[in-house]
Amino acid sequence: MDLVVRSSRVVLPEGVRPAAIAVSAGRIDRVSPIDAALDAEAEIDAGDSVVMAGLVDTHVHVNDPGRADWEGFESAGRAAAAGGTTTIVDMPLNSSPVTTTVPALEAKVAAAKGACLVDYGFWGGIVPGNLGELAALLDAGALGFKAFLVPSGIDEFPPVDDVTLGAAMSAVAGRGAPVLVHAEDAAEIGRVEIELAAQPASHAAWAASRPAAAEARAVARVATLAGRTGARAHIVHVSSEEALDEIRRAKAAGAALSAETCPHYLCFASEDVADGDTRFKCAPPIREAPHRDALWRGLHDGTLDLVASDHSPCPPALKPAGDFGKAWGGIAGLELRLPATWTEARRRGQSLVEIARWLAEAPARLAGLSGRKGRIHAGLDADLVVWDPAREFEVEASALHQRHCANPWEGRTLAGMVETTILRGRVIYERGRFPRSADGRWLMLGAATATARRAG
Repeated sequence: MDLVVRSSRVVLPEGVRPAAIAVSAGRIDRVSPIDAALDAEAEIDAGDSVVMAGLVDTHVHVNDPGRADWEGFESAGRAAAAGGTTTIVDMPLNSSPVTTTVPALEAKVAAAKGACLVDYGFWGGIVPGNLGELAALLDAGALGFKAFLVPSGIDEFPPVDDVTLGAAMSAVAGRGAPVLVHAEDAAEIGRVEIELAAQPASHAAWAASRPAAAEARAVARVATLAGRTGARAHIVHVSSEEALDEIRRAKAAGAALSAETCPHYLCFASEDVADGDTRFKCAPPIREAPHRDALWRGLHDGTLDLVASDHSPCPPALKPAGDFGKAWGGIAGLELRLPATWTEARRRGQSLVEIARWLAEAPARLAGLSGRKGRIHAGLDADLVVWDPAREFEVEASALHQRHCANPWEGRTLAGMVETTILRGRVIYERGRFPRSADGRWLMLGAATATARRAG
């Protein structure tokens, strides 16, 4: 063996138990009793620290090429590794060009190669006029697609109507590729936007300008299209109880629908956000505490499948304090996804097995990577995170590794310190250090991933 990792708390799909994980040629060779005699070149004794599958984050805006001053593959890869994430899937917008054609995908691949510390994949984009590009994007390695039902904030990535989205879903349904949708209804939003104009510093006004009804109505539209086309649809960044109700109904009716929420919706409530603190601006907005509680129930009962970061930093000038209308609507949470989620999960009595499912196993399944990532199982990539769920720390923006460090957790105490991150059997992060150069690999769509997708 190349490496053996031992811990009294190894998180496996069936539960947490003492175990020794043997690694050979970058893959997990076997999971043995903790005291098994295993001959290896190197050994990590994690003691009582938790060993879990490396996290998979399927909602990351890297913005490279074109807007690498917002976030680039080098900084995003280091932030991911420091947070226990070993695989990211990059969103098709905020970069320039946006990933709606094969040449644009090739530009993304070139930007990431040799720069990203963790493994990476790419979502393609669905926009008006690029229906003919979708099959070619899948052939070129895209893992699926992202579409917006409202303006994205990036002019090069306009929203689609139901006719265009339905046609795109029909076009890719046979390939098993998921279609991720930012689900808000523009008509519902348009009815109440005037509230924000009158109170630009008020987070309550910002939240009211993107009502839960807009999210629920859009989710219902996507669910209808999924049922009609047979495509796999995925709702990103769910924020409201009303949207959860629509997702629950669609799943009960048999639609191929999955959904995610994000740490900022699970940790914060609108009534606790100070006026003018635009670090909390995102769309859909952070809502009142009853919505947060409903999201936790949705995770626990399976209505929500996973927790993704929706990591979307920007230069400070684009997020001016005091004006929720003008500030960029994104939260930088890639590095803090594990401790932020765990801190609130622990308080609510959630288990380590659930954390591993929400942050690793289910995201890998969404991206078609279950045959390689997301679980501790023989034959899968030896991606592991060693972390101490009891150790608390205060978030200091200056200590984070993303390009721009302003975030809503700054100054707060979180539990769950990442100690070591292992990618394909090699340590890429260890207690504040990055001992290896960037060697992340591009995870392409291929026969193996397509087969895993069709198998569910």
